Amino acid sequence: MPTPPADGRGWLAGLPIAIKDLMDVAGVRTTYGSPIHADHVPTASHPLVERLEGRGGVVIAKSNTPEFGAGGNTYNEVFGKTRNPWNTALTPGGSSGGAAVALATGEVWLAHGSDHGGSLRGPASHTSVVGLRPTPGRVTRGTANNLFSPSSVEGPMARNVPDIALFLDAMAGQCRHDPLTRPAPSRGYADTVDAALAEKRAWWPKRVAWTPDLGGAAPVSKAVRAVCETAARRLESAGVTVEEACPEMAGIGEAFQILRAMIFVVTHGPRLETHRHLIKPDIIWNTEKGLKLTPQEIAWAERERAAFYRRVVSFFDTYDLLLLPTSVVPPYDVNRTFIDEVDGVKFDNYIAASMTTSSITLTACPALSLPAGFTEDGRPVGLQMVGRPHDEAGLLVAAALLEELTGLSRLLPIDPRDGVA
Repeated sequence: MPTPPADGRGWLAGLPIAIKDLMDVAGVRTTYGSPIHADHVPTASHPLVERLEGRGGVVIAKSNTPEFGAGGNTYNEVFGKTRNPWNTALTPGGSSGGAAVALATGEVWLAHGSDHGGSLRGPASHTSVVGLRPTPGRVTRGTANNLFSPSSVEGPMARNVPDIALFLDAMAGQCRHDPLTRPAPSRGYADTVDAALAEKRAWWPKRVAWTPDLGGAAPVSKAVRAVCETAARRLESAGVTVEEACPEMAGIGEAFQILRAMIFVVTHGPRLETHRHLIKPDIIWNTEKGLKLTPQEIAWAERERAAFYRRVVSFFDTYDLLLLPTSVVPPYDVNRTFIDEVDGVKFDNYIAASMTTSSITLTACPALSLPAGFTEDGRPVGLQMVGRPHDEAGLLVAAALLEELTGLSRLLPIDPRDGVA
């Protein structure tokens, strides 16, 4: 049996957890959602899996993912489609869609996810669970080939914020396999959240910003805007000032696509040479986009990211949090591969619809999707909450307090429900 940590933090005590099928678990079939690896059984576990099992977590499942985690709808040629339990005709989003569904239906207590452009936050929004994208370096990425990139992270998913805090305590900390990791904070996240819930008055944020569409940079459906604004305005009942504002976005959408394409070259370039015929078109397109980039384009994207971060830091001198929709549309037809338009605005590629989450990725700030409510036809919607740089504790406290106001966490788990798209 694992030995509990001396301080008790992050002790999972036999809780059942799911590991996304992008991460190795020794002796367990791990396919990465690809026919290339359909029969792959690793001999060693990822460092994060070793950490979680060492803290008492029991891995009882691998959760489904789109091929190599690329895409906003969870389907692949190995295991097929993952369906949304609120309406099985709809998608749970991606790429951590299997993790989100396992939580919403009560199959597991906690689920591991990963996030680049919104792969953890989007499924949380679509299934009415909670998903946290931590600060880069908060949780080990262990064996990734792009270890020095801050864009992709591993993170916790759960049915409520206190459970997210517990799971983050189990995940967080320095790891010799990951050069960006840092020691866990002196006070545990679960302890901080418990203290805030016990003594609410002193813990509420003072002033938060709300934006329905990143100042016009991201088309967002009217239905999603309405649900998210109602949730954001609930904070006013606790005396929190809520103002419409957001950092200047400039060219950050294009910068994200350039930086993402570079990562695809690192990750998938060799695969295109050996297994191109087995790789889905979206991955081929994104990798080839990266291969065509010029040094000037890459340098521009890095400068744009740095300038954006400086604007974000200045923004948080005024505001405690930034609130905005997680996804630009509610859950959609499970048979659609990606979102191609929002209220008449068309997108020319599958990444363009992720602006509400991908832009936040480039802030390097912790970000969380919290259940916000449902559309008139019963589709879940998540509110994205973005904290100050490195401040997971402050973000989790605000999310826990807002979660109590909405009461939505009490709706889970659910039995899957039939429906129409």
